[in-house]
Parts: sequence; C-alpha cells; structure tokens
Amino acid sequence: MKYPKVADKSVLVTGCSSGIGLATAELLRSAGWKVFPTARKPEDLDMLRQAGFDAVKLDVTSSESISTAVGWVMAKNDEKLGAIVNNAGFGMPGAIQDLTRDAMRNQFEVNLFGLQELTNLLIPIFRKQGYGRIVNISSVVGRIALPFMGIYSASKFALEAISDAQRIELSPDRISISLVEPGPIRTRFSTNCAGQGEERLDTKSSRFGAAYKQYFDKRRNGGMSEDRFRLPPEAVAGKIKHALESSNPKIRYRVTIPAYLGDWAARFVPSRLIDKVMIRHVKKRFG
Repeated sequence: MKYPKVADKSVLVTGCSSGIGLATAELLRSAGWKVFPTARKPEDLDMLRQAGFDAVKLDVTSSESISTAVGWVMAKNDEKLGAIVNNAGFGMPGAIQDLTRDAMRNQFEVNLFGLQELTNLLIPIFRKQGYGRIVNISSVVGRIALPFMGIYSASKFALEAISDAQRIELSPDRISISLVEPGPIRTRFSTNCAGQGEERLDTKSSRFGAAYKQYFDKRRNGGMSEDRFRLPPEAVAGKIKHALESSNPKIRYRVTIPAYLGDWAARFVPSRLIDKVMIRHVKKRFG
C-alpha cells in the first residue's frame, strides 16, 4: 500500500538518552526533520537540549506524563505531528521462574502498554491531518524467543501482534505502521540488562544463581556469542528514516544478520530443532 507523504516533517522519538533513540534523533534532524526527542532523567534532557533539541520529558509508565508530553509537543508544533518512533524499551534478564510479578509487569508497561497509550493519543491527530507514520522498535526476540530473556521476548511478541492488528485497523486512514527488528546493536542495552539482573534478581535462591554472574559479566564486558554481529545504532536509524519517508514503507525492517536468521528460523525451522539449538546455546553460555 502507498501512503501519503508526511507533509509536516516533525517526529516524536522516545527513549533518546543514548543508543538507537539518540542516533535516530540526530539522523532525522540532519535530514530536515523537526525532532522532539524524549527522556526521563534530567541529565539526559539537559544533554539533548544542549545538543539543540526540543527535548520532552516522558515516562511511558505514567499516563499523566504521556498526556503532558503530547500536549507540550502539540502546542510547540502548531497542533501537528508527522510521526512517532516508539523506541523506549526496557529488558530484565532472568529465568522466567525467577522473575517477580512486578518485574514482568514493568517490562510490559514500558515495552507495550505505555507505547500503545502514547500512540493511541496521536492517531486522532494523524487521522485529522490525513497523514502520519508510526514506527515501533521491536526486536529479533519478538520473532523467536530467547531463554533467560523470556518476558522481554514476550513483550516484543505482543508488540508485533498489536502492530499487525492495528496496521489493518488504520488502513482506511492510510496511517502506516512499521516494525523495526534489530538484532545485536552496540548500545547500553546489554550493560543495562546486567545491572537490572544484579539489582533485582534473587540469585542466591535461584538454581541458576551461579550461572547468572558469568552471564552478567559477559553482558557487561563482552564475550557474548552475538557480539561479533553487532552493528552501530545508526544502522537502525537508517531503517527508521526509510519507514518515515518512503511512499511504500516496509511492514518489517530487519537489522543485523541474526535478525534475518531469527525471522527465517521462526517461519521455516521446526520448533523441536529450534529447541535443540537453544539448549546447546544455553549450555554453552551457562555451563
């Protein structure tokens, strides 16, 4: 399907303190977009403002924060907005049996519920304008589940399902939804995951306790098998730019070799074979 051109090249990009969000904000600005990047922490907002951005404070776990941020952007941009890039994300490692209900809920609040609440507030604006682009940052683990990142994978699987359903629902309005599915990217995500696991997992009572330390060290210091495939965040930003500017944006954009392999495996490889590969992978990683 062909979609109308974004007449007002303005975009709200969430999760811009570093990594994919920051790279996207910088690339789109250089391409002539008016970028409203978001962050939660005052120091990150200061960094963005010093770089010349109209930065927006946003905590996607708070309905009040979402509403306030949207109102601020609309007032700042003459009640218009061309696109939303939903990049803010949160992952906590750990065997599913070791995660508390709060730990599971928090990942869904950030990766799904808050993202969708924000998007739903913008859809009436897009519909009234007659144009609008939605780009949701998913992951290869939204196509093939990763052990010890199971709840994070589940939140991305859910994001894929919601995006597929809403893309059809919005087709009469010609509002596009694209999914970007990165594999391993050189960002702070792995380091942040390790920190979350060390802080919030009860490693002493877990049967995987001894293995977690090695796992967190590898996440923080390198040594993960996928490290050799990592690409810079600019590789993802380039795909996002295409989704915003093309008259025929793709439904899914894969980034890195593991993302393409994961998608292919999810579609064509029998589940039992995937299990065997994953078991071998886990044994190698955890011993």
